[in-house]
Amino acid sequence: MFLIFLVGIPVILVNMLLQSMVSVWCIRFYIRRFGERDGTLAGVLALFGIITLVMLGNLTQIAIWGVLFLWLGEFSTLQEAIYHSGVNFATLGYGDIVMSTQWKLLGPLEAVNGALMIGLSGACMLAVLQHHLRKQLSKNS
Repeated sequence: MFLIFLVGIPVILVNMLLQSMVSVWCIRFYIRRFGERDGTLAGVLALFGIITLVMLGNLTQIAIWGVLFLWLGEFSTLQEAIYHSGVNFATLGYGDIVMSTQWKLLGPLEAVNGALMIGLSGACMLAVLQHHLRKQLSKNS
């Protein structure tokens, strides 16, 4: 079990760093590009941009886990490894593909990682939405 954590924890840390960077970059992007713009269209475009960026961050993390699974020899194709990774990351747990006994505990580790990172993505999107709504409300008051 120590080997599982030795392999899984660094991937989680890399993903946490990646998602933190994407989240901070998204907030900065919003402030620079849309922070002073008013109107519904500006809000929609800002939120759409942020959703796109955090989604790309999450997909990158899924790919990182998938590459790890492929490297460990758990899957014969990258597509299959990324599919399995996406199911774990999104905490779906279909169970149609199961990893070997040696590495299957990486699945729950990835699921915890995914739940936290998807939560951070939602928080980032909510921060942008709240800022835009506050701006609109203060303008209309």
